[in-house]
Amino acid sequence: MRRRSTNLISTVFVSVWVATSALQARAQSTAQNPALTMPTADASAARVKKRIAVLDFEFGAVQRWWDWNWDIGKGVTDLVVDRMVNEGTYSVIERKKLNTMLAEQDFSNSERADPSTASKIGKVVGVNVIVVGSITQFGTEKKSFKIGGVFGALPGIGAVGVGTQKGKARVAITARFIDVSSGEILASVTGKGESKRSGLILGGGGAGSGGFGGAGMSMTTSDFRDTVLGEATHAAVDDAVRQMIAFKIKVPDTKVEVRGLIADVTGQTVILNIGKTQGVQVGSTLKVLRALRSIKDPETGKVLREITHDVGQVRINEVDDGSASGTIISGTAVKVGDLVRS
Repeated sequence: MRRRSTNLISTVFVSVWVATSALQARAQSTAQNPALTMPTADASAARVKKRIAVLDFEFGAVQRWWDWNWDIGKGVTDLVVDRMVNEGTYSVIERKKLNTMLAEQDFSNSERADPSTASKIGKVVGVNVIVVGSITQFGTEKKSFKIGGVFGALPGIGAVGVGTQKGKARVAITARFIDVSSGEILASVTGKGESKRSGLILGGGGAGSGGFGGAGMSMTTSDFRDTVLGEATHAAVDDAVRQMIAFKIKVPDTKVEVRGLIADVTGQTVILNIGKTQGVQVGSTLKVLRALRSIKDPETGKVLREITHDVGQVRINEVDDGSASGTIISGTAVKVGDLVRS
């Protein structure tokens, strides 16, 4: 009896030792090869970039001291987008594609800054947040600062503005984050920039000066950045973008509403007329519907809703900016013109 108990204890000891050794070996292997560790849900979510679109900044509150056609709103927007793309926290919609989509939807410039309109725009382009902004200060403290004509003249500098003059430039911009789901303003940040150094206030555009002038003036060039006004502008943008990056943890997850059409059917393969820009992702499953009839407002003719029935489902295999291809995984009567919905 005593021998049987001793054997039993020995067997249990050996089993525990083997199990402990295996756990230690696994832990050591995992430490040496982190790829073996399964990512947590939070870690996976952290790798998903929130999608944003930046609308052109408006500058109606700025008193124009220049006489040529210079859209400082577009210039500041270009700088903001460049900073955010290079920083990499957000997935930023490319400006040309955004402008094309806005033109197609016929959103007027005056409507875009309104939160409810910005929310609608965000749903169309498939983003989590729309950024709308304004330039509230842009210029120098000199009351006499005025450029006439295309290149104009600065006091003591000359007709093309080539030279130096001690001056203080100040720029201030405000950017607001709008939740596309609710139209709520989630946050508002203000970026300020100031330059007090003695330098070229604004570059000229002739005489081989390497400067710029007229409608061709670009804020993204080193020529502009080297001016006192350019230095203040870049500082204001950097200040605002730093705050926008810090705000990333508060940007809500938004279910992108995918709406498109079947453009081609070949066997079990379909092509959609929407792509990455509209929020389509590889691996996603979309519903295929067929419109039976539309209900319209009898007074305005506006479509109020569509009566549809389910046709099938497709799984997306490849996506580019403006189209996607997938495989029919259910249904047998999918045809060109059918609706695609998330």
